[in-house]
Amino acid sequence: MTQTEPGKPPLGSPGPHPVWRLIELVIGNFTAPPGRTRIAVALAYGALCHFVFAAAILAMVWTLWNGMMTGLGAVPFPYAILVNAALVLQFPLLHSLFLNGRGAKVPGRVLPGPWGKTLAATTYTIFASLQLLALFLLWTPSGIVWWRAEGAALWVVLALHVASWLFLMKSNLDAGAELQSGALGWMSLVQLRDPAWPDMPTRGLFTLIRQPIYVGFTLVLWTVPTWTPDQLAVAAVLTAYCLIAPARLKEPRYLRRFGARYMRYRGAVPYMIPGRPRPTERKQDPTHG
Repeated sequence: MTQTEPGKPPLGSPGPHPVWRLIELVIGNFTAPPGRTRIAVALAYGALCHFVFAAAILAMVWTLWNGMMTGLGAVPFPYAILVNAALVLQFPLLHSLFLNGRGAKVPGRVLPGPWGKTLAATTYTIFASLQLLALFLLWTPSGIVWWRAEGAALWVVLALHVASWLFLMKSNLDAGAELQSGALGWMSLVQLRDPAWPDMPTRGLFTLIRQPIYVGFTLVLWTVPTWTPDQLAVAAVLTAYCLIAPARLKEPRYLRRFGARYMRYRGAVPYMIPGRPRPTERKQDPTHG
Protein backbone atom coordinates (compact mmCIF):
# COMPACT_ATOMS: atom_id res chain seq x y z
CA MET A 1 0.00 0.00 0.00
CA THR A 2 1.31 3.45 -0.92
CA GLN A 3 0.20 6.98 -0.33
CA THR A 4 -0.43 7.58 -4.02
CA GLU A 5 -3.30 5.13 -4.33
CA PRO A 6 -6.63 6.32 -5.79
CA GLY A 7 -9.15 7.45 -3.23
CA LYS A 8 -6.81 9.58 -1.15
CA PRO A 9 -8.49 12.80 0.02
CA PRO A 10 -7.78 15.91 -2.09
CA LEU A 11 -5.94 18.99 -0.88
CA GLY A 12 -8.11 20.68 1.73
CA SER A 13 -9.57 17.38 2.96
CA PRO A 14 -6.60 15.69 4.64
CA GLY A 15 -8.54 12.86 6.25
CA PRO A 16 -9.14 12.43 10.00
CA HIS A 17 -7.67 14.96 12.40
CA PRO A 18 -4.23 13.82 13.67
CA VAL A 19 -5.50 13.57 17.25
CA TRP A 20 -8.43 11.34 16.30
CA ARG A 21 -6.17 9.22 14.11
CA LEU A 22 -3.83 8.67 17.05
CA ILE A 23 -6.73 7.88 19.41
CA GLU A 24 -8.17 5.34 16.96
CA LEU A 25 -4.78 3.66 16.65
CA VAL A 26 -4.41 3.41 20.44
CA ILE A 27 -7.95 2.08 20.92
CA GLY A 28 -7.31 -0.58 18.29
CA ASN A 29 -4.75 -2.20 20.59
CA PHE A 30 -7.53 -3.32 22.94
CA THR A 31 -9.25 -5.39 20.24
CA ALA A 32 -6.11 -6.89 18.71
CA PRO A 33 -6.25 -10.38 17.18
CA PRO A 34 -4.75 -13.14 19.37
CA GLY A 35 -1.05 -13.95 19.12
CA ARG A 36 1.00 -13.85 22.30
CA THR A 37 4.41 -13.90 20.64
CA ARG A 38 3.53 -11.19 18.15
CA ILE A 39 2.00 -8.95 20.79
CA ALA A 40 4.89 -9.51 23.22
CA VAL A 41 7.46 -8.61 20.56
CA ALA A 42 5.48 -5.51 19.55
CA LEU A 43 5.06 -4.31 23.15
CA ALA A 44 8.73 -4.88 23.97
CA TYR A 45 9.85 -3.10 20.82
CA GLY A 46 7.47 -0.23 21.52
CA ALA A 47 8.74 0.08 25.09
CA LEU A 48 12.33 0.19 23.82
CA CYS A 49 11.41 2.82 21.24
CA HIS A 50 9.64 5.16 23.64
CA PHE A 51 12.29 4.74 26.35
CA VAL A 52 15.10 5.65 23.96
CA PHE A 53 12.98 8.45 22.48
CA ALA A 54 12.32 9.95 25.93
CA ALA A 55 15.98 9.60 26.92
CA ALA A 56 17.05 11.38 23.73
CA ILE A 57 14.66 14.28 24.31
CA LEU A 58 15.78 14.66 27.94
CA ALA A 59 19.44 14.57 26.92
CA MET A 60 18.79 17.15 24.21
CA VAL A 61 16.88 19.48 26.55
CA TRP A 62 19.50 19.33 29.31
CA THR A 63 22.58 19.56 27.09
CA LEU A 64 21.29 22.42 24.94
CA TRP A 65 20.16 24.35 28.01
CA ASN A 66 23.72 24.13 29.32
CA GLY A 67 25.40 25.11 26.05
CA MET A 68 26.69 21.59 25.28
CA MET A 69 28.78 21.71 28.46
CA THR A 70 27.30 18.58 30.08
CA GLY A 71 28.46 16.01 27.51
CA LEU A 72 30.18 12.92 28.90
CA GLY A 73 32.88 12.80 26.25
CA ALA A 74 36.46 12.96 27.50
CA VAL A 75 38.48 12.99 24.30
CA PRO A 76 41.57 15.21 24.64
CA PHE A 77 41.84 18.27 22.43
CA PRO A 78 42.52 18.77 19.57
CA TYR A 79 41.24 15.24 18.78
CA ALA A 80 37.96 16.13 20.46
CA ILE A 81 37.26 18.56 17.63
CA LEU A 82 37.27 15.71 15.12
CA VAL A 83 35.13 13.46 17.31
CA ASN A 84 32.65 16.25 18.00
CA ALA A 85 32.47 17.04 14.28
CA ALA A 86 31.66 13.40 13.57
CA LEU A 87 28.97 13.43 16.25
CA VAL A 88 27.22 16.50 14.90
CA LEU A 89 27.47 15.38 11.27
CA GLN A 90 26.25 11.83 11.81
CA PHE A 91 22.76 13.02 12.75
CA PRO A 92 21.83 14.86 9.51
CA LEU A 93 23.68 12.39 7.29
CA LEU A 94 22.15 9.20 8.69
CA HIS A 95 18.80 10.85 9.36
CA SER A 96 18.49 11.60 5.64
CA LEU A 97 20.06 8.32 4.54
CA PHE A 98 17.35 6.27 6.26
CA LEU A 99 14.60 8.38 4.65
CA ASN A 100 15.72 8.48 1.03
CA GLY A 101 16.72 6.11 -1.75
CA ARG A 102 17.95 2.64 -0.91
CA GLY A 103 18.66 3.68 2.66
CA ALA A 104 14.93 4.05 3.28
CA LYS A 105 14.64 0.24 3.11
CA VAL A 106 17.13 -0.33 5.93
CA PRO A 107 14.75 0.22 8.89
CA GLY A 108 12.37 -2.38 7.48
CA ARG A 109 15.14 -4.99 7.25
CA VAL A 110 16.58 -4.72 10.76
CA LEU A 111 14.22 -7.43 12.02
CA PRO A 112 13.77 -10.52 9.82
CA GLY A 113 10.49 -11.50 8.21
CA PRO A 114 7.32 -9.47 7.59
CA TRP A 115 7.37 -8.05 11.12
CA GLY A 116 10.47 -6.03 10.26
CA LYS A 117 8.64 -4.13 7.54
CA THR A 118 5.66 -3.44 9.81
CA LEU A 119 8.01 -2.14 12.51
CA ALA A 120 10.00 0.08 10.11
CA ALA A 121 8.59 3.34 11.52
CA THR A 122 9.43 2.26 15.06
CA THR A 123 12.93 1.18 14.03
CA TYR A 124 13.54 4.52 12.34
CA THR A 125 12.54 6.36 15.52
CA ILE A 126 14.93 4.18 17.53
CA PHE A 127 17.72 4.99 15.08
CA ALA A 128 17.04 8.75 15.25
CA SER A 129 16.82 8.67 19.05
CA LEU A 130 20.12 6.82 19.36
CA GLN A 131 21.71 9.38 17.06
CA LEU A 132 20.52 12.23 19.28
CA LEU A 133 21.72 10.38 22.38
CA ALA A 134 25.15 9.93 20.84
CA LEU A 135 25.36 13.60 19.90
CA PHE A 136 24.33 15.02 23.27
CA LEU A 137 25.78 12.41 25.63
CA LEU A 138 29.13 11.74 23.96
CA TRP A 139 30.01 15.35 23.16
CA THR A 140 33.33 16.47 24.63
CA PRO A 141 32.84 20.00 26.08
CA SER A 142 35.39 22.69 25.34
CA GLY A 143 34.86 24.29 28.76
CA ILE A 144 34.66 27.75 27.17
CA VAL A 145 31.55 29.77 28.10
CA TRP A 146 30.97 33.01 26.22
CA TRP A 147 27.69 34.12 27.78
CA ARG A 148 25.14 32.85 30.28
CA ALA A 149 21.74 34.50 30.74
CA GLU A 150 20.93 35.75 34.22
CA GLY A 151 18.09 37.60 35.93
CA ALA A 152 15.38 38.92 33.61
CA ALA A 153 17.27 37.73 30.52
CA LEU A 154 17.10 34.16 31.79
CA TRP A 155 13.32 34.34 32.14
CA VAL A 156 12.96 35.76 28.63
CA VAL A 157 15.13 33.00 27.18
CA LEU A 158 13.22 30.38 29.18
CA ALA A 159 9.91 31.61 27.76
CA LEU A 160 11.29 31.56 24.21
CA HIS A 161 12.79 28.10 24.69
CA VAL A 162 9.56 26.63 26.07
CA ALA A 163 7.61 28.26 23.22
CA SER A 164 10.04 26.73 20.72
CA TRP A 165 9.56 23.25 22.19
CA LEU A 166 5.76 23.68 22.14
CA PHE A 167 5.98 24.77 18.50
CA LEU A 168 8.06 21.70 17.69
CA MET A 169 5.64 19.40 19.54
CA LYS A 170 2.62 20.92 17.77
CA SER A 171 4.25 20.53 14.37
CA ASN A 172 4.99 16.86 15.09
CA LEU A 173 1.37 16.34 16.16
CA ASP A 174 0.11 18.00 12.97
CA ALA A 175 2.42 15.79 10.89
CA GLY A 176 1.24 12.61 12.63
CA ALA A 177 2.30 11.89 16.20
CA GLU A 178 2.00 8.14 15.69
CA LEU A 179 4.62 8.28 12.93
CA GLN A 180 6.93 10.83 14.55
CA SER A 181 6.98 8.96 17.89
CA GLY A 182 7.42 5.50 16.38
CA ALA A 183 4.08 4.24 17.73
CA LEU A 184 2.74 3.50 14.25
CA GLY A 185 4.97 0.48 13.71
CA TRP A 186 4.57 -1.45 16.94
CA MET A 187 0.86 -0.65 17.33
CA SER A 188 0.25 -1.86 13.78
CA LEU A 189 1.99 -5.12 14.63
CA VAL A 190 -0.12 -5.53 17.77
CA GLN A 191 -3.24 -5.12 15.63
CA LEU A 192 -1.86 -7.34 12.83
CA ARG A 193 -2.43 -4.66 10.20
CA ASP A 194 -0.41 -2.78 7.62
CA PRO A 195 0.77 0.58 8.97
CA ALA A 196 -1.66 3.33 7.90
CA TRP A 197 0.78 6.12 7.13
CA PRO A 198 -0.51 9.67 7.73
CA ASP A 199 -1.70 11.55 4.70
CA MET A 200 0.11 14.62 3.40
CA PRO A 201 0.07 17.09 6.33
CA THR A 202 -1.85 20.29 5.57
CA ARG A 203 -3.44 21.06 8.95
CA GLY A 204 -2.41 23.23 11.87
CA LEU A 205 1.03 24.78 11.47
CA PHE A 206 1.26 23.25 8.00
CA THR A 207 -1.32 25.81 6.84
CA LEU A 208 1.22 28.55 7.60
CA ILE A 209 4.49 27.01 6.40
CA ARG A 210 5.48 23.78 4.71
CA GLN A 211 8.29 22.81 7.09
CA PRO A 212 7.24 23.64 10.68
CA ILE A 213 9.13 20.67 12.18
CA TYR A 214 12.44 21.94 10.84
CA VAL A 215 11.60 25.49 11.93
CA GLY A 216 10.73 24.28 15.43
CA PHE A 217 13.94 22.28 15.69
CA THR A 218 15.95 25.32 14.61
CA LEU A 219 14.23 27.57 17.15
CA VAL A 220 15.05 25.10 19.93
CA LEU A 221 18.73 25.27 18.97
CA TRP A 222 18.97 29.06 19.18
CA THR A 223 16.78 29.92 22.20
CA VAL A 224 19.23 28.75 24.86
CA PRO A 225 20.62 30.62 27.90
CA THR A 226 24.24 29.46 27.61
CA TRP A 227 26.40 30.23 24.60
CA THR A 228 29.67 28.44 23.97
CA PRO A 229 31.74 27.53 20.89
CA ASP A 230 30.18 24.08 21.20
CA GLN A 231 26.63 25.41 21.14
CA LEU A 232 27.35 27.65 18.17
CA ALA A 233 28.88 24.77 16.18
CA VAL A 234 25.94 22.44 16.84
CA ALA A 235 23.34 25.13 16.16
CA ALA A 236 25.05 26.24 12.93
CA VAL A 237 25.47 22.75 11.46
CA LEU A 238 21.98 21.52 12.33
CA THR A 239 20.37 24.79 11.22
CA ALA A 240 22.07 24.49 7.84
CA TYR A 241 20.63 20.98 7.58
CA CYS A 242 17.15 22.20 8.54
CA LEU A 243 17.27 24.92 5.89
CA ILE A 244 18.64 22.82 3.03
CA ALA A 245 17.48 19.23 3.51
CA PRO A 246 13.69 19.73 3.17
CA ALA A 247 14.04 21.44 -0.22
CA ARG A 248 16.65 18.99 -1.53
CA LEU A 249 15.32 15.73 -0.09
CA LYS A 250 11.94 15.88 1.64
CA GLU A 251 9.98 17.92 -0.86
CA PRO A 252 11.11 15.88 -3.90
CA ARG A 253 10.07 12.78 -1.95
CA TYR A 254 6.65 14.30 -1.30
CA LEU A 255 6.32 15.28 -4.96
CA ARG A 256 6.91 11.67 -5.99
CA ARG A 257 4.42 10.43 -3.39
CA PHE A 258 1.62 12.97 -3.70
CA GLY A 259 2.17 14.45 -7.16
CA ALA A 260 -0.13 17.32 -8.15
CA ARG A 261 -1.57 17.59 -4.64
CA TYR A 262 1.80 18.58 -3.26
CA MET A 263 2.42 20.87 -6.23
CA ARG A 264 -0.75 22.79 -5.36
CA TYR A 265 0.18 22.87 -1.69
CA ARG A 266 3.71 24.05 -2.43
CA GLY A 267 2.36 26.82 -4.63
CA ALA A 268 0.02 28.05 -1.89
CA VAL A 269 2.07 27.73 1.31
CA PRO A 270 5.48 29.32 1.98
CA TYR A 271 8.56 27.24 2.76
CA MET A 272 9.52 28.39 6.27
CA ILE A 273 8.51 32.04 6.70
CA PRO A 274 4.75 32.74 6.96
CA GLY A 275 3.44 35.15 4.35
CA ARG A 276 2.94 35.36 0.64
CA PRO A 277 4.68 32.59 -1.36
CA ARG A 278 7.61 33.72 -3.47
CA PRO A 279 6.86 34.24 -7.20
CA THR A 280 9.34 31.47 -8.02
CA GLU A 281 7.24 29.02 -6.01
CA ARG A 282 4.12 29.95 -7.99
CA LYS A 283 5.93 29.55 -11.31
CA GLN A 284 7.04 26.05 -10.36
CA ASP A 285 3.43 24.99 -9.87
CA PRO A 286 1.70 24.34 -13.23
CA THR A 287 -1.62 23.66 -11.49
CA HIS A 288 -1.75 27.04 -9.70
CA GLY A 289 -4.73 29.06 -10.84
